[in-house]
Amino acid sequence: MKIERFSQVLLVALLVFILQTGAGQSKVHAQVFIPTAGNSWVIDNGFQTTEKIDEGGIRVDSDFTKTFRTFFYAEKTGAIRLGIRGAAAGGDARIKLTMGAREKTIDLTSEASTVLWAGGFIIENPGYQYVDISAVGGEGTAIVHDIAVMGEPAESDFYFMKDEFYWGRRGPSVHLRYLVPEDEKEVTYFYNEITVPEGEDVMGSYFMANGFGQGYFGIQVNSETERRILFSVWSPFHTDNPDEIPEDQRIQLIRKGTGVYTGEFGNEGSGGQSYKRFMWKTETTYGFLLKAVPGDDHSTEFTAWFFDPEVGDWALIASFSRPKTSTYLTGLHSFLENFIPQAGLFDRKVLYTNQWIVDADGNWMELNQAAFSADATARKNARLDYTGGQLNDAFYLKNCGFINEKTTIGTQFTREANNQRPQIDFDALP
Repeated sequence: MKIERFSQVLLVALLVFILQTGAGQSKVHAQVFIPTAGNSWVIDNGFQTTEKIDEGGIRVDSDFTKTFRTFFYAEKTGAIRLGIRGAAAGGDARIKLTMGAREKTIDLTSEASTVLWAGGFIIENPGYQYVDISAVGGEGTAIVHDIAVMGEPAESDFYFMKDEFYWGRRGPSVHLRYLVPEDEKEVTYFYNEITVPEGEDVMGSYFMANGFGQGYFGIQVNSETERRILFSVWSPFHTDNPDEIPEDQRIQLIRKGTGVYTGEFGNEGSGGQSYKRFMWKTETTYGFLLKAVPGDDHSTEFTAWFFDPEVGDWALIASFSRPKTSTYLTGLHSFLENFIPQAGLFDRKVLYTNQWIVDADGNWMELNQAAFSADATARKNARLDYTGGQLNDAFYLKNCGFINEKTTIGTQFTREANNQRPQIDFDALP
């Protein structure tokens, strides 16, 4: 029995030695460096991230009591070595790295950037992993540029944000493209419903209901005290600067509803924008109605209405004229995005129900099929925390938060048809 017990102790000691030193490995593993600038957040206060993280990495002050968390995705499990590439500023610094149940300390004494190894750790399950970094001593500040990883799990199917940190921190945007029969060429109205589940109304979320070839219409969480109904139409002139749009290609406001702000927008295309401040609620289903009418002057009028069940009536948001355009509604879709980089740490979810279209002859058709897609951040595997699909009589989208849920781009879904056409008197709309 003593020999058996001694063997067990020896085996454990050997495993720890291998993890700490990398001894026993059959080959020299490449070092992988995960930029903290694009992959880290202050987890105790995600919106404090901008104060402590910049393009150079994270600043771990000796008196900073909160924790930094750096994320990466590993498909393979097994032993790895963890460390940092960093330097000390204003004196020596000591930090602690924590991953799973293991924690190790690192002392930074040089003002020159140096790779320092903490020791061995284990990736126990495939998917998103994280390393927590916190101050535990010293008088100076630890400048951590990268988390260093070495080991077989880091050599393939190992993902993190390598560049374009602004987009990576925002997280992947996800979409549902509604499948409209090819012979439906004159779609005049598009109706959709949104329900945001309780707790999913994360700041920075845009729950877009009625997307079309020339714009979008949905609801946002802009701050703790402000929410908006947003309706925008792009100019046919392609630019991110609205000041560059020629006069004959500017979006023209025809009319707007009570309390609606209208103006121009830029950065992601340019055009006409309208929004109404409205503190919409979770667990409440709101209606969205969009109309397109091509005119004789090679322009198209787009109009958006919003239905609040507590009011029981439709409210006009705005009506815009888009020049050099003659079209009915095309490219019908919904999307979910996060527009605040600090909020990419948090996941959010939305349900879409009861999609209908009406053609120019007044014929109604329910849309109960949709194809899932995602943006470039997802497609290049910079972030893999995105999903969408069908849930009973609803479609759903979910993203961000480093969730271990991923839907294959291009997957098509069919929800249960409810055959409940919305009761709308188009002639009575404001």
